[in-house]
Amino acid sequence: MRGAGVRRCSGLIGMLNAGLIALAALAALPGAVRGEEMLYPLSVAVAGDDALLVADRMLPGLLKLQAGTSEVFFQGKKTFRTPLNAVRAVAVAADGTVHAADSATRDVFKFVDGQPVPLTQGKIGIPVDIAFDPSGDLFVSDLETQRIWRVPAAGGEPKEVAQLAAPRGLFVDGAGRLWAVAASGEQPLVRIAADGSIEPVVKERVFEFPHDVVVADDGTAYVSDNYARAVWKVTADGTASKWISGEPLKGPVGLAIRAGKVLIADPQAKTVWEADSEGKLTPLHQAAK
Repeated sequence: MRGAGVRRCSGLIGMLNAGLIALAALAALPGAVRGEEMLYPLSVAVAGDDALLVADRMLPGLLKLQAGTSEVFFQGKKTFRTPLNAVRAVAVAADGTVHAADSATRDVFKFVDGQPVPLTQGKIGIPVDIAFDPSGDLFVSDLETQRIWRVPAAGGEPKEVAQLAAPRGLFVDGAGRLWAVAASGEQPLVRIAADGSIEPVVKERVFEFPHDVVVADDGTAYVSDNYARAVWKVTADGTASKWISGEPLKGPVGLAIRAGKVLIADPQAKTVWEADSEGKLTPLHQAAK
């Protein structure tokens, strides 16, 4: 009996040591933030003071990453049809106001004094992304109605901008042009003019399941592709090529850009990555596995 007890004790000590070694390895990841556990990050946005905001579908709510720490910015409830119960995207306006898209309430919210304020009173179907025009109004992609809406910054009735097949990621570039991902379209990456006319950028279905787009200052676009486990680079002439592919990416979804580096929300890896100009990935936040 004594020998069996010693063996059990030795086994527990071994498991504990293995766990400590694994935690130490995670902590040693370059740039990785420890703190609030990241569960299913779908979207990332750049805020002021070098902070990032992350929409975590399974939290549910928003996380804030800053100065080597992470904390809950807003904790949603597990109750359906409550704000951010099914958060899909986070975005930050030029004045620093935080916004979020939520399919549980069929609305987009802006945060005032830390609390979400609905902007359309539930008049969006399934909002999946947000971008801002130069005046501060919101563009919202609606997966249910297959439309892109314009929503006044102060809130109000959404106005149709364009119809698009499975619209997902949105981005407004430095010239004020709206870019959009059409996940089911024959032209999966487009630009949309102020009059609603659509200009194809990528004219054939080269992506497997595109989600989001960002555009660098030099005009190069980057598109996340969840099924391909890749981020594509799209040149000014519309040529698309895989820029980052495979491990450690597991299922990239949301994109943002900061100081020329692409930020990638990867819910399958429970990670936000930062990619430098060569495509080298650094984890900015990695949850305990």
